[in-house]
Amino acid sequence: MGMPFLLAPMAELSHRPLRELIHSFGGCDEYYTEMISAPALLSGGEFESYYIDGLPDPGKTVYQLVGANPEQLAAAAAALSGKECAGIDINMGCAAPAITRTGAGAAWMNSADAAARMIEGVRKATDRRLSVKLRIGPSDDYEYLLGFCRALESAGVERITLHPRTVKEKFRRRARWEYVARLGNDLSVPVAGNGDIADAADLAEKAGGPWAAVMAGRGAVRFPWIFARARMLEGGESRKQNFLGDSIDLAETAARFLDLLVRYQPREFHLSRARRFFAYFCDNLTWAHYVKTLIGREPDISGIAAVLAGYFRDHPEERYISLNSGPS
Repeated sequence: MGMPFLLAPMAELSHRPLRELIHSFGGCDEYYTEMISAPALLSGGEFESYYIDGLPDPGKTVYQLVGANPEQLAAAAAALSGKECAGIDINMGCAAPAITRTGAGAAWMNSADAAARMIEGVRKATDRRLSVKLRIGPSDDYEYLLGFCRALESAGVERITLHPRTVKEKFRRRARWEYVARLGNDLSVPVAGNGDIADAADLAEKAGGPWAAVMAGRGAVRFPWIFARARMLEGGESRKQNFLGDSIDLAETAARFLDLLVRYQPREFHLSRARRFFAYFCDNLTWAHYVKTLIGREPDISGIAAVLAGYFRDHPEERYISLNSGPS
C-alpha cells in the first residue's frame, strides 16, 4: 500500500453519506468526521448521534472535536474513547469567525502554552491516537509554527495535519506544501498535508512527497472516487479496468448520494447537506452554475432529484466521465 490517503474534516460534508459513497468506490485509509462540538456532545445534543456515527468503516474513522474549554474537550475525548475508531483529532484549523470568536478552532494557535496544556489534558483522558489539524498560524511565520507544534508534540500529540495557509488566508492563496515538508523534517511525529488537492492526479503526485500522509477535502466531494483513482494512477493504468471501470456514471452517483443522505441523516440536515455536496459535485457538469441555482431553489430532496434527473435527460452526453482522459 502507498502513502495513506485521508478524507478531510469538512462541515456539513464529512458525514456518513459521503463516507458511504467514497467507500463504494474503494474508500480511503482514514475518514475524518466533520467537527463535533465537545459541549454539544457532552450535553447529549439532539443530533450528536449522527455526528459520531462512524460507519461504514469505524476502524478507519477519526473523530474530530472542536471546542474552547480544555475540560470539555478532555471529557468529550474520553466519551469517544469507548467507540471503535482510528483516533481522535482536535480542530485547531477552522478559521470561521463563528468558531474562532469562541476561542475554538484556529484561535488555539494564538497561544502555544494554552494549546499544549489542553492537549495534555486530552492525552490523559484517552488512550486513542491523538492528532491535531491546524494551519500555519496567525501569520506567515514558520518558526512560530514549529515552536507551536513542538509544544503539542511534547504534550502528547501523535500526528499533525497541516493546512499550509495562515488563519486569515482561508483559501485565497495557494497552499504552501513546502511548509508541510519542513515540518515533517523538523518534528518526530508524522505530519500529513492538506490543501489544493483538486483531482486524482494531484493526489497521486502528492503521494510521492516528503510527508507522512495526504488529505483531500473538496476534491473528494467533487470526485468521490478520487482515492481509488489516485491509487490506480500510482499503480499504473492496468489496474484501472479492474477497479472503477472505464467511466463513472454521474447520474447514478448523484442519485445514490441522495438515497444515502435520506437513509443516514435526519430530515433537518437534508437540504443543507445536499446543497453543500452538489456545490462541488456539479462542477463535473458543463452548466454547473445553472444546476446549482436550480438545486438552491428546491425545498426538498425530491425536487433536487428531479432537477438532476432532468439535467441528465436533457444532456445524456454528460452522464458519464471517462477515466481514459481528464484529471478526475
